[in-house]
Amino acid sequence: MRKKRFLLLYGTQKGQAQAIAEEIAQQAEQHGFLANVFSLQDLEKFCLEEERDPVVIVISTTGSGEPPEPAAKFVREIQYKELPADYLAQLRYGLLALGDSEFTFFCNGGKIVDRRLQELGAKHFYDTGYADDSTGLEQVVDPWIEGLWAALNEEFAKRSGDPEKMEETKSAGDPEETKSAVGDQNAQNVPENLDLQMKAINLDSSPTPSTAPAKGDASDASAEAAPSLLRSVPPLCQCSLTVPSLPVPYLEVQILDCDGKEADPSSCYPGETVFRVPITRARRLTAEGAVKTAVMLELDVAHTDMELQPGDAFCVICPNPPEEVSEVLDRLGLAGRRRGQLCLAVRPGTKKRGACVPDYIPGKCSVEFMLTWCLEIRATPKKAMIRALVEHTSDAGERRRLQELCSKQGGSDYNRFVRDPSLGVLDLLNAFPSCRPPAALLIEHLPKLQARSYSAASSSLFHPGKLHFVFNIVEFAPRGGGAAPRRGVFVPAGSLNCLQCSLPARNLPPLRSPFSAGRPPLSICPRTPLSPL
Repeated sequence: MRKKRFLLLYGTQKGQAQAIAEEIAQQAEQHGFLANVFSLQDLEKFCLEEERDPVVIVISTTGSGEPPEPAAKFVREIQYKELPADYLAQLRYGLLALGDSEFTFFCNGGKIVDRRLQELGAKHFYDTGYADDSTGLEQVVDPWIEGLWAALNEEFAKRSGDPEKMEETKSAGDPEETKSAVGDQNAQNVPENLDLQMKAINLDSSPTPSTAPAKGDASDASAEAAPSLLRSVPPLCQCSLTVPSLPVPYLEVQILDCDGKEADPSSCYPGETVFRVPITRARRLTAEGAVKTAVMLELDVAHTDMELQPGDAFCVICPNPPEEVSEVLDRLGLAGRRRGQLCLAVRPGTKKRGACVPDYIPGKCSVEFMLTWCLEIRATPKKAMIRALVEHTSDAGERRRLQELCSKQGGSDYNRFVRDPSLGVLDLLNAFPSCRPPAALLIEHLPKLQARSYSAASSSLFHPGKLHFVFNIVEFAPRGGGAAPRRGVFVPAGSLNCLQCSLPARNLPPLRSPFSAGRPPLSICPRTPLSPL
């Protein structure tokens, strides 16, 4: 039987929208669809004006509410004023917008595209989803994807004009109910028929060692009854679970006995110009005992072509803390091979669409370098990663709890004990000691370590050849059974004065004063980098 095709487009700034689009494409095959996946920057590979199949768009927001940079040309093209109102009258689409409600223009990148497509005559076959990174993208993304398949089936049934197929689609799930569920940003419940779209695993309903309450007095029983990262309570610990399908592994990883080649952090940012500059001064701006500790760093940029005005944004490549890297190596059983050369290749015959070796991991680097400079080891694991961790967990109770955390039924526990406290993969590995994943799993599921953005807090007129910026030292309470509080990734254990910074030369949106030099401004600065001005 020929699979039903739809066009799947994504616009991404840091890879999140692309990862979601790839997940949709992977699930599409399981539901009898064929997704042609393209980035919105690949304009030569698709044409919306001529597209006759349904279109699904996943797009993020960046900067001050703009579409991501790779989608900028696409947005400019559809915004041509000369385009007629029926330019895309034949187009039927569904759009998933990603954003962060802590910023003023929430999901504005997706809203810009959505509004313009409708102005050109395009119609929804599926309501727009608005996923909020501040509360967890998966709160909207997961039910939106689940409802997508019913909406696509209904759309294809309408096109075929087969009333029986349309009736089957409606009986499988009311599309209006599905649309209203995913259109709400806070939607968490989805129609029961969508269970068919995930792999159901029926497990023994009897409590496992990690979930069974211990015998004792009333206070002990009450404490045991409270749910936690390691323990669930009825009905979750007694019910059958619906867990996601196991993600398709696609990388082969070999660690050679020879030492990995010395690599420069700039090699993790192919295609970008990176300046390596020394830190010449570090000064504490807040008094002892202050609620926050603010630090000003001075960089020597005299030998670069960087020309930044106060408020301009720039990026700093910050490594993962060495003590956390050592912990991860130990949990992976690679502490003795930390300097071993890493060789990556795509698995022959993998079924993952678009599988490739990440270009941000330099060839023949060491395992230690990869974990220090390439992967965001503090990123909160998605449910797909937790599902993959299940396969490498030997203890039955721990396996069950990980299955609960990635299941549909355990969504509230995942939010409460994993997403809300922002646990990282190291926290999970420490909490579930029988879990011993291979290095390939981390490479496949952890995102790229992103450079951190800061604002220039100095003027080259007053400090020629120097660049100042200010940041707060952030401390996190112990999480997931951690023994000590952690600090933000930029703050090292040693002296700040002996460091060097790697600065990618990115074209970030500037924050410039609108006032003339002859008129004194009054500034209200809610962000730390601007306060010294």
